[in-house]
Amino acid sequence: MKHIVVTEFVSLDGVMENPAWTMPYWNDEIAEFKDVEQRESDTMLLGRKTYEGFAGAWANSTEDGADYMNNTPKYVVSTTLQNADWNNSTVINNNVIDEITNLKAQDGKDILVYGSAQLVQMLIQHDLVDRYRLLVYPMVLGEGIKLFQDATKTTLKLIETQTFSSGVIGMIYEPIRD
Repeated sequence: MKHIVVTEFVSLDGVMENPAWTMPYWNDEIAEFKDVEQRESDTMLLGRKTYEGFAGAWANSTEDGADYMNNTPKYVVSTTLQNADWNNSTVINNNVIDEITNLKAQDGKDILVYGSAQLVQMLIQHDLVDRYRLLVYPMVLGEGIKLFQDATKTTLKLIETQTFSSGVIGMIYEPIRD
């Protein structure tokens, strides 16, 4: 059985939107934290906006990480996207929860969810998230889309923390289920 792993860059006040603000903090330690999650996964689950942004950035890239991003199977949850042209991409637009549950039931490694704020909220509401891998940045943005939106309720268990020289903290949490 696969696990759904939500991986996000967040500010101290929980904002995850458009994380270009994280770039000044990037270093080899953070790169290794991100590499681990890719080595432990074999599937991506993305919302349409994140999918389109990633496809634009990675489809023709030869940078580090491009092989993973371009060759890993990608499932895109969208009610508006009809075709997913980026390599190894499939659109999920009907019976979304059932399709994701079936994807989780397959053998293999983790399913990574990058960004995808609306999708993440749906996964949280349906108790489908198995792990959160968060990079928390030492800044307060004051506004923007937050990882845990108002009225979101979940109890988490801290599995691991890692402090990076840039001031960023890596935290891995798992939901506590009855």
